[in-house]
Parts: sequence; structure tokens; C-alpha cells
Amino acid sequence: MSHETFNIWHCSDKSPTWNMAADELLLRQSNLIGQAVLRLYSWNQSASSFGYFQRYAEVSLWTELRPIIRRPTAGGLVRHDEHEWTYSLTFPSDHPWWQLKAEISYQRVHNWIRRAFDRCGVVTKLCSEVITEGPGQCFIGAEKNDLIFRGKKIAGAAQRRNRDGLLIQGSIQAKDTGIERSCWESAMMEEIEWEEWKPIEAFFKGIASLAEQKYESENHNQRR
Repeated sequence: MSHETFNIWHCSDKSPTWNMAADELLLRQSNLIGQAVLRLYSWNQSASSFGYFQRYAEVSLWTELRPIIRRPTAGGLVRHDEHEWTYSLTFPSDHPWWQLKAEISYQRVHNWIRRAFDRCGVVTKLCSEVITEGPGQCFIGAEKNDLIFRGKKIAGAAQRRNRDGLLIQGSIQAKDTGIERSCWESAMMEEIEWEEWKPIEAFFKGIASLAEQKYESENHNQRR
């Protein structure tokens, strides 16, 4: 992947609603940005997020962590706390990643993460088949091409692809690996050409507006 160029956006701790709004706005404006963006971020409080197509009444029974926010991507329920590493990737619609089938882009991002762990001295592997324990809950059981460490899933992701571009939201539960997040982030960036990126002020205002109007709304989070 060394021929690929990414904008890298290191985010400070933000609220759950802000984080979801930021990823959605990156997708909406990915063609305007014109380049892939890797956003590395964390949360200013513990929370849960769940897939766009899941039912709130069902997933709300699976976790005590609140708030519980509907993501702009599909996938299952994810707990976000101090032990989790979160990232997102966005690609404009003319980018080669946008043209990939969902299974291939999923496999590609987890192979990238696997190689980063290798550089940090941690051996992981891609899951070769579906493990159906706890369906609908992202880190109970595993999907094909999830990342596995010592028999347990430690990385999963969800995707949304439309005419604006491709959004991948990923979660890594790396506590048991014993490595620092900074090691993993540096290892991820070794494989690509990159430059640090910071949005203009209008972009931050757009995030705040989208967070308030959509992701803080019960109508959105409990819509189904």
C-alpha cells in the first residue's frame, strides 16, 4: 500500500455524537476533499454504538453503556471505552477502494491492521469463517476477515458506500495485546504516504450542527 496517499487526522477526545457526525460529514464531503482520510480518534466518555439497520429496542438490552448512538454504517453493537482504539477511513467515489466489493475492502483494511500489529511484535490473523456466538454484537463471535488474537476477535469494522464515497468505521479492542496505541498508529502510517490534515473551521461547524440535529436526536437513534 506504500503507493497510496492519505490525509491523517488525529482527533482529540470527542463526544459520541460528535464522533459519529464527524465520520458522516467526512463521507458526505469525501469527493470535495478529494483524497482518502484516515481519522484516528477516541471518546470523552464510555458509550455504545450500533449499526444503522439494527433495532434500538433490541440492542439497548445488550449493553448498559449510555449514550447509545446509531452509526452511519451497518454492523453490530460496539462498546466504546478507554480500552478501545477507534478509527475511520473515507475514500472519494473515484478512488480505487470505492470500486472494491465490500468483502474485499473489509479484508484489505484488516490485513493492513494485521501488518501493523506484526510491526509491533504482535501476531494476529484474519478469521477464516463466521463464528455465530452473540449475533448482532460486534465483539461476541466474529465475521469472516475480522482480526483475531489468541482465538479472540480484537478488530471489526462496518462500511457504507454511496455516491459520495466509502466510509469504513473500525474498532480495535487491543488491551490483551499489551502494546500501546501510539505503536499501532505509527505502524499503520509506515505503510502509506501521508500528510497531517486539519479541517477548516466551517467543517467543524458542520460537525457540531449534524451532531445536534441528528445524532443527539431520539428520532434518529430510536427510528427503528
